[in-house]
Amino acid sequence: MIISAATVLIDQELQKEVWLEIEDGLIRSINTGTTPEYDFRYEGILIPGFVDIHCHGGGGEYFGSLTDSEIEQVIATHRAGGTVAGLASLVTEPIENLISQIKRLVPFAQRGEIAGIHLEGPYLSHARCGAHDPNLLRTPTIAEVQTLLDAGQGFIKMITIAPELDGALEVIEYLAKSGVIAAIGHSQSDAATAQAAIDRGASVVTHFNNAMPKVVDGPGTMNSAVLSELRVSLELILDGEHVATNIVRNVFEAAPNRIVMVTDAMSAAGSTDGTYKIANLEVTVKDGVARLASNGSLAGSTLTMAKAFNHALNEIGISITEAVHAASTLPALILGRSDLGEIAVGKSGFLNHLAKNGEITPIKC
Repeated sequence: MIISAATVLIDQELQKEVWLEIEDGLIRSINTGTTPEYDFRYEGILIPGFVDIHCHGGGGEYFGSLTDSEIEQVIATHRAGGTVAGLASLVTEPIENLISQIKRLVPFAQRGEIAGIHLEGPYLSHARCGAHDPNLLRTPTIAEVQTLLDAGQGFIKMITIAPELDGALEVIEYLAKSGVIAAIGHSQSDAATAQAAIDRGASVVTHFNNAMPKVVDGPGTMNSAVLSELRVSLELILDGEHVATNIVRNVFEAAPNRIVMVTDAMSAAGSTDGTYKIANLEVTVKDGVARLASNGSLAGSTLTMAKAFNHALNEIGISITEAVHAASTLPALILGRSDLGEIAVGKSGFLNHLAKNGEITPIKC
């Protein structure tokens, strides 16, 4: 298949008039200039497919759903939003429920329909539990975590842990040595504890500036430690609600090339306003903003990656190269996916087209 494009982002530069030869889903050659023989022509900008390392649901369903068709609906919703690969994130549940959900997702990971599984809980702080049921939170042990990893058959790629919990630092080190991404978040941690977690191998901060001390809380907090720590990447939910625009701009400046764009999407992503649930907690979605019915706390987002990407360009004002790095390149590196994240020979031919009107359309080759 031959694709001709007015502009393609290659090596972090916008290159004019490029045509790509794609075969069996991979880019076989990149050529400058025009060709009269092409299968598709795009007048906007071609960018890599998005990689979302934190996503719970969409299209009215959750990755923790009971049926394959509901899980497929989540995947389809986010594929339409430009996500070529993503982790299926699960919220805090009783351990036996989590094990069942993990086992249900394993075949999707085996088929490559998801890039793996992310456990956001149950090892979270009561003080910063957000939309997780506080009655189900636990302290981590290596034995229990290994039980979850065994259920995942190698497809649990990331676990979020509050580093101040008893046993958390030992588990974080165990995960890092086992090749599982140890993320820190949903935490009231001070700077010293966060630094200790990073020294033990923590490499991602779950939705930075949410469910943790804020930037404005100043020095001595987890926030201040991770913002300047080059060994960690910072997830950001770019919907205009989770983090104020001026703070997002400051974070991009303070942590260049360390920002990971995520959706943290709940089931209403790609769906409508209304009443939903996260596990057993009731959520109200109004004007596209999801909040717990009980206390009004934010309860995930209704983003797709396409919406987050456009928000980054149009509201935050970052460059397209910065946005692609945060939405595609860095998350692919975090997951160890050398086939994704940029447009290059040998990489995935599953691309996105950014039209002149801002619409993002996935291209499957």
